[in-house]
Amino acid sequence: MAEVRAEAAVPGGRAGVPAPAAEVQAGAFAAGAGVSDGSASGAEVGVSEVSGAGAAVPVPHTRDGDEARPGRGDVPAARADAPGPGVVDLVARAVARGIRDPEAADGPDGSRLRAGRGAGAAEVPVRLPFRAQPQPRPPVPPRPAAPAHPRAGAGRRVPCGDDRLREHRGPVLPGWVAVFVGALALTGCAAVLWRAGVVPAVVVAAFGATPRAYQGLRVTHWPPLAFLGVVALVALGGLGRARAGHAWVLTLFGRYRGTVRRTGLTWVSPLLLRRRVDVRLRHWRSDPMPAVDAGGLALRAVVQVVWQVKDTARATLAVEDHTEYLAEQVESAMARVLSRLPADAFHEDAPSLRDAEAVGDALTRMLAAETEAVGIEVYSAQPTRIEYAPEVAEAMRRRRVAAIDAKHRDAVLTSVVDAVDDTVHRLTSRGLVELDDYERKALVKDLTVAFYTGRPE
Repeated sequence: MAEVRAEAAVPGGRAGVPAPAAEVQAGAFAAGAGVSDGSASGAEVGVSEVSGAGAAVPVPHTRDGDEARPGRGDVPAARADAPGPGVVDLVARAVARGIRDPEAADGPDGSRLRAGRGAGAAEVPVRLPFRAQPQPRPPVPPRPAAPAHPRAGAGRRVPCGDDRLREHRGPVLPGWVAVFVGALALTGCAAVLWRAGVVPAVVVAAFGATPRAYQGLRVTHWPPLAFLGVVALVALGGLGRARAGHAWVLTLFGRYRGTVRRTGLTWVSPLLLRRRVDVRLRHWRSDPMPAVDAGGLALRAVVQVVWQVKDTARATLAVEDHTEYLAEQVESAMARVLSRLPADAFHEDAPSLRDAEAVGDALTRMLAAETEAVGIEVYSAQPTRIEYAPEVAEAMRRRRVAAIDAKHRDAVLTSVVDAVDDTVHRLTSRGLVELDDYERKALVKDLTVAFYTGRPE
């Protein structure tokens, strides 16, 4: 059994209030109202409106005052004096008929039943003798399979530096401040010793002071002497001379504390360990390095690199020796760049290692990416010489000479053929000679031999 909830217009009722199922199944008509299905004694059934509480409710009635008799399937009528919500019963039956036949929900004149002004809509549960047809559900699209996470390749990766290790300014003071503080501390120590009578009378007299008798160092003299001595030691012990083009990397118990790029007389705490780093623009020329080209031929290459230390913290602490690291990376990058192209393209107009600018640009980009993690900035990496290894140099020299000679002969032959064609065309187009095929071939042969033999090498 399927339950259908319908909203009915109930005079003076509240909207959304369900009527009891017992009232729907065993309801009675209002007093003086009868229902017939039209099959009994040929009586015609009509619809009249019963106005009550401002609501228009359809009420079936018979014509000519005949008594309505219940037919098959109709709900038995209640007695006239039996109270009951007849309007609700009528609405429930109308809803049930409307579900079975949508056209039955309209009135006899084609107008739909409407709730009157002041009437509320009530939910009426109707139990149907058949199971409601389920609504077709929209097809659920299949979920796409989760993409498999690709495994990290085992290829070469560019090194990445520690982001926490960045150059920043270290604790430093101008040197004159330390000199002034140290001088004051030494003056204080001399004053304490003078009051104790430790300073010789000759020295005191040289400064114009009154000599004091020696009374010995008491307990009250030691604390100021110790304090002023430590101050003088720290102030004068931290003095240093910083040169232009160099920097100090400061560490305290293995921890990076900053970089000092100030020049001249400076003061740095004597508790900090200083490591001098050259930050000037430098160039490095390598020795002949072994490599191979795209065809597997052994080569020897010399590279000149222009570089500079940009991050002193990484150059000092991220690698053991940044100059040695740079030399190793230059050799590695050169081997990878040279293996992409052939050393010579003898008979083709293809890119080769003879294009020094292209090779230098590729080498510079690769080397800059490799050395960024250690605080080195590469401005230029240019191969100054690329030559074959001694074991293949002679054979490749002969091949290169042969290729050059073949190219030269091809250029000479092309120019001779163009000159012969131009000569024959001019003679024939101007009407100076009339040649048949045999004579034309003979003239072309003679001109070709003359032009080729008479051309200077």
